Amino acid sequence: MASRRQVLGGTAAAILTSTWRAQAAARPYRVGVIGSGWMGRCDVLALMQVAPVEVVALCDVDRLMLNDFVPRVMNFPDSVVRPTKAPALYSDYRAMLAAHHFDIVIVATPDHWHALPAIAAMKAGAHVYLEKPITVDVAEGKALVTAARHFNRVVQVGTQRRASPPHIEACKLVREGRLGKVGLVEIQGFYHQRKALFAPVSTPPKTIDWNTYCGPAPLVSYRSDIHPVSWRAFREFGNGYIADLGVHFIDTARWMLGLSWPNRISSEGGVYVDKQSAATVVDTQTAQWEYDDVVFNWRNREWGEIPPGDGGPWGATLYGDKGTLSLSSVTYEFTPLDGGQKLHGNLDAEIAKFPNDARLLPMDRQLVPLTRPNMRDFIGAIEQNRRPVADVEEGYISTSTAILANMAMDLGRPLRWNAKTEHVIGDDEADRRLLRPYRAPWVHPAGV
Repeated sequence: MASRRQVLGGTAAAILTSTWRAQAAARPYRVGVIGSGWMGRCDVLALMQVAPVEVVALCDVDRLMLNDFVPRVMNFPDSVVRPTKAPALYSDYRAMLAAHHFDIVIVATPDHWHALPAIAAMKAGAHVYLEKPITVDVAEGKALVTAARHFNRVVQVGTQRRASPPHIEACKLVREGRLGKVGLVEIQGFYHQRKALFAPVSTPPKTIDWNTYCGPAPLVSYRSDIHPVSWRAFREFGNGYIADLGVHFIDTARWMLGLSWPNRISSEGGVYVDKQSAATVVDTQTAQWEYDDVVFNWRNREWGEIPPGDGGPWGATLYGDKGTLSLSSVTYEFTPLDGGQKLHGNLDAEIAKFPNDARLLPMDRQLVPLTRPNMRDFIGAIEQNRRPVADVEEGYISTSTAILANMAMDLGRPLRWNAKTEHVIGDDEADRRLLRPYRAPWVHPAGV
């Protein structure tokens, strides 16, 4: 198979060239990080590779994770600006924002802690890189968009693929009409992220503030394996794997096809296999989003065979009447139906730019190169006073699309959506669920 770049030559190379150009800054961007786990670490390292930054402060309710993060920042070999001063450490984001002026704040907490810190950072004058899914309810997302526009802040969402070179190539194929009329998008997530068995309830260690960890979410009994990864198995902290994995390719397919909100949403699922788990997300789910002339489907199961191949465990397929486009996290493959040449693309060229990526932790080696182009665009948007490619409003729509599917599953009925009013049509109970009550003393940001 020939690559898209080989076929189009200089044209494709021009498409892949980032519009962002490094500009000499009077001083490095002052950066604060809220959430020092896996995603926060990868976001910071990718940003350090593409822009002059000073990581001024880190915030996390887990003291051990904070202590682990500091040497990774200080000893990172690919920094545009070599770190000279260790970041200050905080357990409360409000204290961190009050103590420093930040140009950029990265919010990479569990999902239930996205909205409040991001809005507070914008109010304090910072641009925000916000991990996906951006919220746990629809009303939080609308509040984030309102805040970004009110404070005139750039908010880039960590969905990544709108800036990813292979996915930009694939998007061009779609928009050139190479797939013909696309009538169906299938999205799947089959990684086993929901643990069948969790550790028993226990007392939280003194190194973690569990009450603040739960924050505005319902108070969940501490289990040693919930944090730092398996919180995703609890609806108290997020919206399960349809929002964790599915939102990436909901967003990618919407972008490629130029779509906004779906018209009708339906979903079915439950706990069918791992019934003994303490997890509160389902282990099996299907969902369907209907647009004017295309349907998106989602399939997820947390048990059984994990399909092989690049896109088998997690990815999307766009079916057109002239060709099929398969997407994985970092690749695409286009198969024309007329027997013509297959095309493919990957992230290899971006990975090759920084050989030291090979020294990263195994879980970071693909994520950091995937995040770098998104960070380049984020910095470009700040410097050019424009909206980024993964703007918070796009994150709001993609995140809410996943949340609405969960609502349809919970209620046991399809939902119809009014994109103009951003409300459920003819279903007061569903409409009330657009806002999830906060646990006191935290106050929901709706209306900001």
